[in-house]
Amino acid sequence: MSDKSEVLNWKYSYFIKNERNNFSKNDILNVLSKKAIDEAYNTISKWDNYSPTPLISLNKLSEKLNLNKIFYKDESKRFHLKSFKALGGAYAVEKITKGNKKIVVSTATAGNHGRSVAWGSKKLGLKCKIFISEYVSESRAKVMRNFGADVIRVKGNYENSLNECIKQSDQNNWQIVQDVAWQDYKLIPRLTMAGYSVMMKEISEQINNQQISHVILQAGVGGMAAAMVAGIARYLNHVPKIIIVEPESAACVLESIKTGKIEKIPIEKESLMGGMSCGEVSLVPWQILNNSVNHCVTVSDDYISKTVKFLANCKFSDEKIVGGECSTPGIISLIGLCNDVETRKKINLNEDSNVLLFGCEGDADEDLYQKLLNL
Repeated sequence: MSDKSEVLNWKYSYFIKNERNNFSKNDILNVLSKKAIDEAYNTISKWDNYSPTPLISLNKLSEKLNLNKIFYKDESKRFHLKSFKALGGAYAVEKITKGNKKIVVSTATAGNHGRSVAWGSKKLGLKCKIFISEYVSESRAKVMRNFGADVIRVKGNYENSLNECIKQSDQNNWQIVQDVAWQDYKLIPRLTMAGYSVMMKEISEQINNQQISHVILQAGVGGMAAAMVAGIARYLNHVPKIIIVEPESAACVLESIKTGKIEKIPIEKESLMGGMSCGEVSLVPWQILNNSVNHCVTVSDDYISKTVKFLANCKFSDEKIVGGECSTPGIISLIGLCNDVETRKKINLNEDSNVLLFGCEGDADEDLYQKLLNL
């Protein structure tokens, strides 16, 4: 079977329209302000070794799917951390500690956020405590330890590690730097989101005045997705159709969009997309996503390995791309949506469409990446 005929068989799992969709630039920038977004870019762009990550054309895939262009923001090259999260946690650490080296920083993570917090803490000479669940690989834990963090493994899932982080931080007066918001904890998640928005500033300059028709955004707790929506409000003159993609086993944004309120869902099976395996959308991102999203789609783990290999073997682009497991769902969902004739027509995916996707990580988990390549 040829690569083209194979991808023409790929399917998404579930798709819904957001009946409350009403993109309001003012409402969005009231949650994550223009000032916060601009301050993040002005700070991060002055960090050592900063440079915009590539915006790659998936020209071979766009030809297969009969689309005009597919842009792929390649975050595998973000500093040396291999993930867009380098922009968020480290920035929040810098802003919240304000040079006070007596502060002990803490966080819970599925991997990439913790790596960013550990890196940011090391740069500033701060002690750092990182809580991970039993599902986080030793490969990811090792990287965080290499940045000098004390990594504490907690039995159970991500929510268990977060609860333990909050408990011990309260007991020891540590400063939590979390990318998840809850009641009375919103400032730091806003800072991480402001950091993430740097990606959209870069994209706005890389597309050379071409209009993006559709953007597909990965969501775990929703921070990156909401930051990109805020970036669209801040930097783009045209509002594309905004589509959220999640693992079928952890569709907390989709379920919340269905009802119009935050829904907590049980994670009965952990997805290979571990950084997106979240049971509840975060409070601040929800304030942005609730009305700005056009559609939600879910995907299974079935096509992850194939996507990783196709990126690495130049099947989707002229360039070799190192894309980790959480870089795959945008591609998988786009292929599935294009293969469904009725849905494709509904959302106007056609030969004039310019679609923006996010390769949000490289081989951040090197062991898992090699495993996926060899499946």
